Parts: sequence; structure tokens; C-alpha cells
Amino acid sequence: MTRGPLINGDIEQRDIWSAMRAEASEAVAGEPVLASYFHNTILRHKSLNDALAYQLASVLDHNALTATALQEVIAAALAKDPGIGRCMQADICAWYDRDPACDQYITPFLYFKGFHALQSHRIAHWLWRQGRRTLALYFQSRVSEQFAVDIHPAARFGCGIMIDHATGLVVGETCVVEDDVSILHSVTLGGSGSGGGDRHPKIGREVMIGAGAKILGPVRVGTGVKIAAGSLVLSDVPEHSTVAGVPARQVGGRTAAAPAYTMDQTLDPAEPDNSGQRD
Repeated sequence: MTRGPLINGDIEQRDIWSAMRAEASEAVAGEPVLASYFHNTILRHKSLNDALAYQLASVLDHNALTATALQEVIAAALAKDPGIGRCMQADICAWYDRDPACDQYITPFLYFKGFHALQSHRIAHWLWRQGRRTLALYFQSRVSEQFAVDIHPAARFGCGIMIDHATGLVVGETCVVEDDVSILHSVTLGGSGSGGGDRHPKIGREVMIGAGAKILGPVRVGTGVKIAAGSLVLSDVPEHSTVAGVPARQVGGRTAAAPAYTMDQTLDPAEPDNSGQRD
């Protein structure tokens, strides 16, 4: 398996499930004490979707709704909406491609709460669209309790999303996050004011949102934007730009590459000022 940005949905070219099973088998050989763990989470399942249903049910298990009941709900959502599974595979690739601490496909699947929170939200969003809003809100509550991640079930996420570390992430009801976005911890995609309607951010493709950034209101963040850590964004951000500060303002020049892929936290250099030069 080769690394590289997940451009144009190349997950079809990767046999992720076979790779995960091989990684799990290798892990069992290296650490036999975890053999039953890898068997239960990976090796005994016939498909990646089956493994995901088991994994999410295990981490969200609660007396109010047991793992068995949760697994049935999650498996039904995956069966009825194949797009959930496709996006889940793209998410796994996003972590593998962008996070240098992730050198196996099983790593986010087994250990990263940002991945678990995002996949749980995908199930909650499916339930919300089916009119099963009470159960969707239950999923939201359990995710918030378990992972310190609070995403409204109505919020929409594309594929190839990486939520790194994830602690403290808040995403509001009318928020939209397009494909191939990277989000770090303590980010808020929130509303501004107490009115209803469309009140949350719209995040374009290939955007990187740095740790602690707050984006408030129905602002549009264009394709390929880099939002520096700790920034407060209150107005639209043009595509392929870098913003930083409180309130955020544009700094430097055009982003040279898709920030979501490079995960470069530095500010892009300013474009040369030629206004004072003579012909």
C-alpha cells in the first residue's frame, strides 16, 4: 500500500479490508496477549462494515442501549446506505495518508476517538434523515460523553475527513463540511446569535482547521483554505488563502498546496510586493 493524498476517491484502488486483516494477524503474532482483542474487532468479521458495527457498538455500549441493540442499528444503517461505508473507508485513508503517527489502517479504526466519533455521527445523521431523531440525539449524547466531541446529527460531512485528536470539537446543526477536510482538536463550527435557520459554517474541500480555531455563523470557507490555530473566523474566507488571528484576517499569499493533505501548521509566506518597482 502506498501513501498519498486521497484525491479523486482512490479508495477503490486500495484493498483496505485485506490490509487491515493482514495488519491484525501480524499484531497477534507480535503481541499474543491481544489475540482475542484482534479476533473480536477484526479477524472474525466477514467485512469492514461488520467490523465497524461491532466496534462502534462496543465503544458506545451503555445500560440504556446495549451493544447488541446498537450493533443492529448500526449494521442496518450501513446496509441501507452504502455511502456511509465508502466515506468510512475514505476517512481511514485520510488518517493513514495525513497523520505521520498512523502507519497502519487499523490504527484509526481501533484506537482513534476522532474516527469513532465521526463514524458514530454518520450513523446518527442517517437516523436523523430517516426521521428517527430521538435515537439520533441519543447517539449524539453518547458520543459527547465518550469522546468529548459534540456534533449535531443534522450536520453534514463529506468523505475523507480527518478529525485529529478530536477532544473539544463542537459542530452545529446547519454546518456542512465538504470532502477531504482536516480538523484538529478544540475546534468550534458554531452559530452566532439565537435565531434559527441557516446559522453555521460551510467548509469547502481540502481545508485545514487548526487546533482551537472557532468559526462562527453562516460563513463560507473556500476550497484549500488554511485556518491557523486559535483563530476566530467571523466572515467568509476566499479559497486558497490563509487566515490567522482574533478576529481572523488574511495573511501571506495563496496556499501552495491543499492544506488538508500537507497538515502544515506554519503561515504561508507573503507574496512579494512589487508596487514600488519601476518598469
